[in-house]
Amino acid sequence: MLKLSIIALGLMLMLTKNTHAGEKSLYDFLWLDPDKKVYVLQNKLYKKEHSFYADVGYLSNFTSKFQDTQGIAIRAGYYFHEEWGLEVFYNQYSNSNNDDFRNVQFINEAEPFVRRLNSTYGAMLIWSPFYGKINTFNQIYYFDWSFGAGVSKINAESNLKTVTQTNVPNNYAKENYTGAVLKTKVKFHLTEHVHLGLEYMNTYYNAPGPKNPKSDKLRTNTDVVFSVGFSY
Repeated sequence: MLKLSIIALGLMLMLTKNTHAGEKSLYDFLWLDPDKKVYVLQNKLYKKEHSFYADVGYLSNFTSKFQDTQGIAIRAGYYFHEEWGLEVFYNQYSNSNNDDFRNVQFINEAEPFVRRLNSTYGAMLIWSPFYGKINTFNQIYYFDWSFGAGVSKINAESNLKTVTQTNVPNNYAKENYTGAVLKTKVKFHLTEHVHLGLEYMNTYYNAPGPKNPKSDKLRTNTDVVFSVGFSY
């Protein structure tokens, strides 16, 4: 699904007309006299400055090798400038053991090391420098492309304390971390107030592993979010 999302995003960008350079574009037509030029006004239809928005969506996680993880993603934000905004977010995860987990149990008669996220929340600064439009099936759709960076609180659990011990039942202990968040998002405007979103989000944090339980190592959690939202 991640590869398909990246391919779809790339095709979308190739087919769009980017209008970030300004609302006025200059066109030269070969059939006109050399000294004649045509100016085309490309108005930005959906302004963001001084607007609020709220999104809710389906989350798919691509980090854990031994878990199938989905969830719900909630976003709310405010644009204090046409290109800059603030956003708060909350992710709720649902985890279940996948086939790889069960294969390790069956073949090795052992439990694999698993760290799974239960929820994350935080805030970030949003930069939205690009906007454009797509003409498809004789219908024009407008979009914004933004980037975000911020901090996150992470509620997780792992079997780190029991996975290295033989004859000890597998048990998950609660863990809490503070991390950094980076993301990119494309927002499609269906109407003046309703939009769809496709988001790629990475969370970075330090946590120990079974090879060296007393030493932290940089970890990455990757989510892709498909959302629907409302702005006003």
